[in-house]
Amino acid sequence: MFGIGNTELIIIGVVALLLFGSRLPEVARSLGKSLTEFKKGVQGLQDEFHDAASTESSTPSIDYDQQEASAPKFEPPTAPPQDEKEKVEAAH
Repeated sequence: MFGIGNTELIIIGVVALLLFGSRLPEVARSLGKSLTEFKKGVQGLQDEFHDAASTESSTPSIDYDQQEASAPKFEPPTAPPQDEKEKVEAAH
C-alpha cells in the first residue's frame, strides 16, 4: 500500500498519538464520517451517470437516410437578374 512498511506505519501512529493525544478517537471518527459521506456522493454521481446513459440508449434513434429534407435545396441562379447585368456593364 503506497510502498509504506510496518515501521513507517508505527512511526506515523506514534506521531499522530503525540499530536492528537486523547482527541485521536474523535478525529478518527470524524475522518471516517467524512470518508463515508464522500463515498455516498461519488456513488450518487455514478448512479446519475448510469441513469443518464441508460435513458440515452433507450431513446429511439433517428435514421437520417430515410428522412426527407424539410427545406428545398439551394440552387444557385443560372444568370444574374437584368438590374445586376446593367450594373456590371456600366462598371466596365
